[in-house]
Amino acid sequence: MVILNKCIRDYFGNYSATFTVGNIRKYLSPNSNLLLSYCNYSSLKKSLHIPILVHQIADFLQPEKCTVLIDMTFGSGGHTRKLLERSKNVKIFCLDRDPLAFEYAKSLQKEYPKQIIPLQGKFSDLPELLKIHGYRQNSIDGILFDFGCSSMQLDDPKRGFVLSKDGPLDMRMDGERSGGITAADVLATASEFDLQKIFKIYGEELHARKIAKSIVETRFSFKPLRRTIELRELIISLFADQFRRDQFGRYSHVCTKIGQALRIFVNNELNEINHAIILAHRYLKIGGIMVTLSCNSLEDTIVKRHVTGNTTENVTDHLPLKFYSFNTLFQPENLKELQKCEWKLMTKHVITPSMYEMDINPRSRSAKLRASIKIE
Repeated sequence: MVILNKCIRDYFGNYSATFTVGNIRKYLSPNSNLLLSYCNYSSLKKSLHIPILVHQIADFLQPEKCTVLIDMTFGSGGHTRKLLERSKNVKIFCLDRDPLAFEYAKSLQKEYPKQIIPLQGKFSDLPELLKIHGYRQNSIDGILFDFGCSSMQLDDPKRGFVLSKDGPLDMRMDGERSGGITAADVLATASEFDLQKIFKIYGEELHARKIAKSIVETRFSFKPLRRTIELRELIISLFADQFRRDQFGRYSHVCTKIGQALRIFVNNELNEINHAIILAHRYLKIGGIMVTLSCNSLEDTIVKRHVTGNTTENVTDHLPLKFYSFNTLFQPENLKELQKCEWKLMTKHVITPSMYEMDINPRSRSAKLRASIKIE
């Protein structure tokens, strides 16, 4: 029991609950296979990232029936490893723009040399990368997306993804590999109007104008913000007495949405996601499966409108699919065009983590899983 309890603590890290003899069965029963597979893999070492909804994703993709799969967001390989456990014949392309994740993919390739093919690049780089290996459109059985940041990115202060930890305001998912702008560059050069738009659109921040004005004033009065702790202290000073809650009624820090907005803008995430779903449709076979795991409403909205056919010229529409217009008379052929969809949903409703999984891994609380089949 002591060894097992140590194994659980090493696996779940700082996100674990208090495990005692009385409640050990509660945490073991639903997820014993995941725990034991982790014990064999890491020899009781701490996990870098806890994969979310790993069993549900494997059930949707059914790797034992597939020949070629693509994990578009490899990370530390939690989902890929589960797929490999289900099938000894499936070949998996492991794509990630993060140099550290690419190294993890190469190390996993040493364990599964005939099944793993590491790829480094953004979603939009997929056609060129697959062309090198001789794969064309309509040739893939399943594609997996796990949007957002991985725990290994969030937990490293040097990457600057979390404002609660002191580090440089970087936030580039591919690090120095791309040579792109950093979050510090954005705060140092963008106008007040542009910062307001970034915070409002990408962070859905209600006080975007107030925060943008304070950042610009600080830039000219003192110095540009270069470190996460500087931005954090500035935002906290503006809302010292404000207590926020998220949509589930849980405490939410005032800096969370600003960090999200800067990360999305720096990495061009929403445009990459939109293009990635288009590429997924091109490269999947008829009957191929696409599984998406979104971590915020912006990502999920793009996915939802693609799989429900609410797009115009490969771009998601601003309006929901259901709307009223008493001044417009639609002809039957127009209605057919509006209702045309290239995907079939595998579930009626979005899938979210259970209370048990959210208790173990709080970062999974906002995850939304959707699975779709390409039908044309």
